[in-house]
Amino acid sequence: MTLAELFLPEFDQEVAKTRTMLERVPEDRFDYAPHAKSMKLGRLASHLAEMPQWLTVTVTTEELEPTPDMKGFNASSRQDLLDELDSRTVAAREHLAKATDEALAITWTFKWQGKVIFALPRHVVIRSMVMSHMIHHRAQLGVYLRLLDIPIPGPYGPSADEM
Repeated sequence: MTLAELFLPEFDQEVAKTRTMLERVPEDRFDYAPHAKSMKLGRLASHLAEMPQWLTVTVTTEELEPTPDMKGFNASSRQDLLDELDSRTVAAREHLAKATDEALAITWTFKWQGKVIFALPRHVVIRSMVMSHMIHHRAQLGVYLRLLDIPIPGPYGPSADEM
């Protein structure tokens, strides 16, 4: 079994769980933030929706150094969130499905202002900076929704709202 074959079912599962959370995001609360240092709800949800693009970038490039003109996706509605997640997921799956083990072993580098932040094999980047990162922000979104008293779905079994 190839690395891509191992990653694809997990990626599909995590994206499906993410989509279920994004379906709960209230459009009238995109400006909500639980703390002054926290991302606003709309930006956090948008970041989750764009996360599959990170997989595409990881598989199709060997390096990323964000520039000031690179702007993140910012949804204006719940449907925008879901459409963005869906379209980026299709592209990510296509690239991952074609990736060989050799390609996933190539070192991928992330730089910030000319400084190397990390340089890791692509398969490690997919695990940490795509999948685990998605799980992290999905949990963060769950806290936001809980604070807004919005029932949250259980990602790995029933949530307190589903019991």
